[in-house]
Amino acid sequence: MLSVFCFTEFAVEIPVAGGSFAYFRVELGDLAAFIAAGNIIFESVFGGAMVARSWTSYFATLLNHSPDDFCVHTNLPSDFNLLDPIAVVVILLASLTHHLSTRLTSQLNWISTALNTIIILFIITAGFIKGNPSNLSPFLPYAVMGVFRATVVIYFAYGGFDVITTMAEETKNPSKDIPLGLLGSMSGVTVIYCLMALALVLMQSYTVLDVNAAYSLAFQSIGWKWAKYVVALGSLKGITTVLLVGAVKRGRYLTHIARTHVIPPWFGLVSMKTGTPVNGTAFMAIASASLAFFSRLDVLSKLRAISVLFIYTLLFVALLVRRHYLTGKTSASQAFLLTTFIVVIICSSIGTSAYWGLSSGSIGYCIMVPIWFLATAGLAVFVPQCREAKVWGAPMVPWVPSLSIFINVFLMGSVDYESFIRFGVCTIVMLVYYAFFGLHASFDAVYCVGDN
Repeated sequence: MLSVFCFTEFAVEIPVAGGSFAYFRVELGDLAAFIAAGNIIFESVFGGAMVARSWTSYFATLLNHSPDDFCVHTNLPSDFNLLDPIAVVVILLASLTHHLSTRLTSQLNWISTALNTIIILFIITAGFIKGNPSNLSPFLPYAVMGVFRATVVIYFAYGGFDVITTMAEETKNPSKDIPLGLLGSMSGVTVIYCLMALALVLMQSYTVLDVNAAYSLAFQSIGWKWAKYVVALGSLKGITTVLLVGAVKRGRYLTHIARTHVIPPWFGLVSMKTGTPVNGTAFMAIASASLAFFSRLDVLSKLRAISVLFIYTLLFVALLVRRHYLTGKTSASQAFLLTTFIVVIICSSIGTSAYWGLSSGSIGYCIMVPIWFLATAGLAVFVPQCREAKVWGAPMVPWVPSLSIFINVFLMGSVDYESFIRFGVCTIVMLVYYAFFGLHASFDAVYCVGDN
């Protein structure tokens, strides 16, 4: 919800199609925008692949098979040894549907959402009726550490709200519709997710849940085998909706990034016939399908979690810069203090996260948390705000964005090191590309050279 407050200010004040990338480019410059762009692309590709893999699992249970039965088993490493050709087909079909018509995509989403809402209500009701309260004991089987590790993995369930910001340029009344869409969707998702999770663990003990098609097999465990098929069908409809929305998001992100020439403008081509970003949508579909073919769900979910948390952290930094820095108005000393306080906020957040993962004591928190608090307080007292939101502003700046930075960095520390290694490799490849191509091909670089 803290992230939503910050996103909403940018979406209303800068109502353009690029979402996070556009905000970073305005406030932090091209390099930060490119880093964000790369992570946005990673997050979208990982997310699409992950959802498609889930589609295959529920499709298998609908046909009375085990979730992995339709995957091809190989001798590759354990995280990549199940090849999923069905996920590839599903992603490509969803992207093709979006390419043919955004209106058709919207209509299919409405139908799918209506049916899925009925299934969700059925699951929640049945879970509370047939559930066994003893399954809730122990309530924290993996202690607090387990809660935060799980939070990182399921963070993607709350991350879809940023799709709304990519549509700001096409919204008739962004100052009203964007806040309502963001805050309303986040509130609704939170309530539904908690009720769904509670219904699931009431029906089946957490020790025997199937991570690939949990709800279908949970109904089978309580003797409602017929409901297994209803739930699997509903899940397929819901997952299909996510894939369709994801196709809209991925294509628009890539199109806006291509407009700046940081990546080849070919990716920004919009079809004259359908009005959709044909090349960007096709490229992202192929990338997602390739990953979905061989990567397991847990690998994809952790990589996506890191990308999302990283992007949001940069966004909160951008909001602090937007509020506290204005060219020609902010003095050099104030700019130095702003930079210093932001660096201390980030470093203290990283220190707290590292201490959480490496130690079981409390002395580190007694040092790092006060440092974070004092840095935020110093920013509030010694660096005056130079800009106020004209229509919608995040409340309690700098406290809300600073707390958001702290929470997101803390959650990132709960991800295993193998995922960070994979993330680091992707980041290095991205920076090498930027150094040799993106830096010199961007619209701003060409514009400045032309002026000279």
